[in-house]
Amino acid sequence: MRLLALACNWQNFRMTKASARGRSSVVQNLDRIKGLSSFRYALRRFLAASETISRAAGVTQQQYQVMLAIAASDNGMVSMSDLAEQFLLTPHAAVQMVNRLTAAGLAQRTSSDADRRVVIVTLTDRGLTLIDSLSAQHLDEMLRQEPQLRRSLNKLRRLAD
Repeated sequence: MRLLALACNWQNFRMTKASARGRSSVVQNLDRIKGLSSFRYALRRFLAASETISRAAGVTQQQYQVMLAIAASDNGMVSMSDLAEQFLLTPHAAVQMVNRLTAAGLAQRTSSDADRRVVIVTLTDRGLTLIDSLSAQHLDEMLRQEPQLRRSLNKLRRLAD
């Protein structure tokens, strides 16, 4: 019985020693891991707040992002195909997204004067008012997360140098 206990202790010692050896390579990168973890945490906090802000306004996170892209595009217009490409959507999925925005009175579509096959999407006045409000709230939240984001990025930058 005593011999069995000694054998088990020896096996546990060997496993602990091997585990410590494997962990030593991780420990060398611990600062990088902590920096990335901290940065991801700040991003998750922002994204969670963004979801709450958007939901309170009656739009999904993806609808907010699409509205933001439309408002930021040249002349506040974007083609349906460019929208699909920018969000890595199939053309059908982009149409469905714009359908929901149009049904909510936030976007409208027209045919291009240059090529009638091209559909142009713009925000309505209601959509522009909403995106203005949402973007202000999102900026406030991003600035709340700025200290942690800045610390994390600075730490990661120093590690990369």
